[in-house]
Amino acid sequence: MAIPVIALTGYLGAGKTTLLNHVLRTPRARVGVVINDFGEINVDAGLISGQIDEPASIAGGCICCLPEDGQLDAALARLADPRLRLDAIIVEASGLADPAALARIIGFSEIGGVRDGGVVDVIDAARHFETVDCGGVAPARYGAATLVVVNKLDQVPQPERAATLHRIEDRVRERNSRAYVVGVSEGRIDPALLYDVAAAVDEGGQLSFRDAFVDEPSDVHHHVHADAVTVTAQTPVDTERLLELLEAPPPGVYRIKGQVAVRHRSAGRTVVVNVVGPSVHLARGAASGTRSDLVAIGMHLDVEAVRTRLHEALRPADGPPSTMAARRLQRHLSGG
Repeated sequence: MAIPVIALTGYLGAGKTTLLNHVLRTPRARVGVVINDFGEINVDAGLISGQIDEPASIAGGCICCLPEDGQLDAALARLADPRLRLDAIIVEASGLADPAALARIIGFSEIGGVRDGGVVDVIDAARHFETVDCGGVAPARYGAATLVVVNKLDQVPQPERAATLHRIEDRVRERNSRAYVVGVSEGRIDPALLYDVAAAVDEGGQLSFRDAFVDEPSDVHHHVHADAVTVTAQTPVDTERLLELLEAPPPGVYRIKGQVAVRHRSAGRTVVVNVVGPSVHLARGAASGTRSDLVAIGMHLDVEAVRTRLHEALRPADGPPSTMAARRLQRHLSGG
C-alpha cells in the first residue's frame, strides 16, 4: 500500500516541531521524517535514529533523512523502501517555505510506493495576525493546506479562544473552502488525522527507539481525540454513490480510508480508498471480492449522520456502473 507523504508547513515559531515531536511519540508508529533545514529544527534526539544508511536495520520508531535542496525525490525513494514498513513520511519544511510549492513537488513526484498525504499548515493562534495574516488579502498559503492546525490556543485568553479560532477559519475560507481547521495547544493533534499505525508490534520483540530512549510524562499523549466511524458491506457497491461520498465527504470528515468492492462487469473489483481533505486517491486492490470496509475520520463528528452517509454509499449496486461513473472511477485510479 502506498505510504502517505505529509507536508508539514508553518511560519517561524508557529509550532511545527512541537507538533512533529508529539506525532512521533505515537506508540508503535513507524514514521520517516524529511528535514531540509536541520539548523532550524530541534526534533527530539530520542525520537530520531539518524540518516538512513541501512534501511533494513531499523527495528521500529521514527527515522530521519536530511536531504540537500532539490533532493526530495531521492529522500522519498530511500524512505519508500518496503523493508522500512513505514506508516507515513512527514516532510518538515523551513518556516519560509511556500506550502503550495512543496505540495506541487510532492504531488508530482514519480517515486513509486508513496502518495500525497496532504499539507498540514501550523498557525500560531497568539501571534498569527501580527506576523502572517497582517494585510488586507488572505495569505496565499491558506490555499495549499488540507489541514490547518491553529496551535498555541492556550496562549490566547480563554474568553477569546473561540473567536480567534473562528476569525482564522474565516480567513482560511477566503482562499480555501475545503481546508480542515482544528484548534490545539502544544501541537497535540490526534495523529489519527494524519496516518494509520500499521506496526502494532515490532518484529522480534525489539524495543522501538522511543521505548529505549524516551522517558515521557504519563500524560504526553493527551490530545483531543478524533472520531472514527466504520461501516462494512458484503456485496459490490454502486460506483456513483461511492464517488459522491468520496468527492464530497460529510461535514467534519478529514480522512476516509478502506477497501471497497465496486461492480465491475459481472463481478466485484476491490478498490483501495484514501481520501485526504479534497484529494481522492484510489488504487486497484490485490484481488477481486465482495466485502467493503470504509472508515471516516474527523473531529467532533455527528457520528450517526456520518454513519448514514457511509451506509448509503455502500448500498448494493443494482447493476454495472454507468459509463460516466466508470470514467470517473478510472480517472481517480489513473491519478487524474
